[in-house]
Amino acid sequence: MQRRHLILGLGATALASCTQPGARIGADGLPEQQIYRISAQDTREIPFRLLDSINTLRQARGAQPLQLDAQLTAAAATHARDMAIQNRPWHFGSDGSSPLDRIRRAGYPGGLIGETISETFETELETLAAWMQEPSTRAVILDPRATRMGVAWLQEPAGKIWWTVVYGN
Repeated sequence: MQRRHLILGLGATALASCTQPGARIGADGLPEQQIYRISAQDTREIPFRLLDSINTLRQARGAQPLQLDAQLTAAAATHARDMAIQNRPWHFGSDGSSPLDRIRRAGYPGGLIGETISETFETELETLAAWMQEPSTRAVILDPRATRMGVAWLQEPAGKIWWTVVYGN
């Protein structure tokens, strides 16, 4: 009996160490969703953290690194804001625009490789990890034809984040 209590105690301790300090546990026994608040410091760093992470993934696949592009970032910002207004994550703007339409409007002269989008409360790196789990978004991120990217987001007051990354060449 004492051995069972010891094993249960060690198991509970191990599980408790898996949660973040101060994390609240929900009714389902899982940690409650934490809201990631994007600070001014994060705003400056997010594009470079995401670029570095994507380039690390691309390097592992033998693809060339991407560079940030201001025009693709402008197209991504337009779409992140528009998805929030529409309250749905999808690739078409409220005016019917496609990702190609948006990069052309932003003055980008190159080609469109693709676009990854998300509606979430997660960080850019957690969002990237989710994208990498899906074959269609992973293919866009790792596409060897891509040479440039633009990244933008809109965070609502309640914390929801609308992420958009546009890839071009």
